[in-house]
Amino acid sequence: MALLDWITPESSLNLDGPGVRLRAPRWRDYEAWSDLRRQSRDFLQPWEPVWPEDDLERRAFRRRLAAYSREMDAGSAYPFLIVRQSDNALVGGVTLSNVRRGVAQMGTLGYWIGQPYAGQGYMTAALRPLLAFAFGGIGLHRVEAACLPENIASHRLLLKSGFSEEGLARAYLKINGNWRDHLLFGMVSASASGEIDI
Repeated sequence: MALLDWITPESSLNLDGPGVRLRAPRWRDYEAWSDLRRQSRDFLQPWEPVWPEDDLERRAFRRRLAAYSREMDAGSAYPFLIVRQSDNALVGGVTLSNVRRGVAQMGTLGYWIGQPYAGQGYMTAALRPLLAFAFGGIGLHRVEAACLPENIASHRLLLKSGFSEEGLARAYLKINGNWRDHLLFGMVSASASGEIDI
């Protein structure tokens, strides 16, 4: 998928969940995306890597779209924005990244929600079609996720979505400028385990 495809509205992959639609980011999303990220900065920063100085500027968003395009072309990541179906309001984002094929057939889940929309069930609704896409749409065997031990909302979200807590990884990711321990979660395809129905 070329960068131009990310700019035109006709070309995106859409996934629908209860009250939400997941779709590929496009250039026309810049204003809503930057406004929501700016408004939610203090809320998000404790759980994310340090934001680059120009993270919310147009040129950084253009670079982000180009990186997304390369990753989609390679089949290594699938980034989505989450919009509320009732009014197309941008509420957050979710990405299936680090997709590995061969003997692994797995990917890593990452997500964020804007502060005004936190705790309202939008991310739970978004993970349902995303996981169906991961296992059914692109045929992965396993999806992994991680969160900081003190991020109770993420911990609950992952358990509610069918992930199993698998352990603690020391100094796993550099979050807000520091290497932080993370709780690790995993989910395997229902066809492989006979236990999970997404």
